[in-house]
Amino acid sequence: MSGQLKEVRNRIKSIQSGQQITKAMKMVSAAKLRRAQDAILLMRPYAVKLQEMLQNIVSNSEGNIDTPLAAHRQVEKVLIVVVTSDRGLCGAFNSNLIKTTKRLIREKYQEQFEQGNVELLPIGKKGYDHFVQNGYKVNSAFWQLFSNLTFEQVKEAASIALNGFINGTYDAVDIVYSEFKNAATQVYVTEQFLPIAKVENQDKSSLKADFIFEPEKDTLIGELMPKILNTQFFKAVLDNHASEHGARMTAMDKATENASELLRNLKISYNRARQAAITTELTEIVSGAAALAN
Repeated sequence: MSGQLKEVRNRIKSIQSGQQITKAMKMVSAAKLRRAQDAILLMRPYAVKLQEMLQNIVSNSEGNIDTPLAAHRQVEKVLIVVVTSDRGLCGAFNSNLIKTTKRLIREKYQEQFEQGNVELLPIGKKGYDHFVQNGYKVNSAFWQLFSNLTFEQVKEAASIALNGFINGTYDAVDIVYSEFKNAATQVYVTEQFLPIAKVENQDKSSLKADFIFEPEKDTLIGELMPKILNTQFFKAVLDNHASEHGARMTAMDKATENASELLRNLKISYNRARQAAITTELTEIVSGAAALAN
């Protein structure tokens, strides 16, 4: 009986230690989430408006733009940018992003994948490790980007997609990331990055780009398009960064709650075992006293 009590006590101490760690990680993630959330919420309206303007111009039937970034061609070679995280302990966050990437390949680029023409550009250690270990064609240039998350670093990563599409290395570029909604909700999305997607809308009047171009339209658009696309790329990375911290905070909160429930059950078991031990000892004492009396 004493051995059983000792085992339960050791389990209780172990779970209490783990609970302290999950509480601390939750607080750290909450602080990081606040900064990441502020960054994406400030960035998103600007990025969305730029994307709308870009799609409006590209979709305008009267605005034929001579730019290779909007050129639609036969898709033979594909680049998929996969944004995950560097660390785990964030629930199913990374596994869902990896599953979303594999589903995109299976549903959209299966033929190109079988021919070896699908290349992955992972951002984040978890995605990089998984796809390298499973034999995917991987560009390993920027998987450590989160160690120095700045616009300049993201711009360099985006240049792989932009330059590769312009020179014909890739015919299509997609991004897989998690769109941040709130701490408890992440939406795993695939987004066409290149070529620039046209807006599918039957109401052509709503697509008319009422802009005055100065200097010439082709010159100005040629300068603006890469900058806007870099902004879209940065928004996707910031979205995923905030989602990661939200997922980790939620996972640590659930882990703390589960530890509390487990501790409650173990303490009940410990008290029952202790009560049984005391009852057994009392019975032995009474029996011994009765034997001596006789």
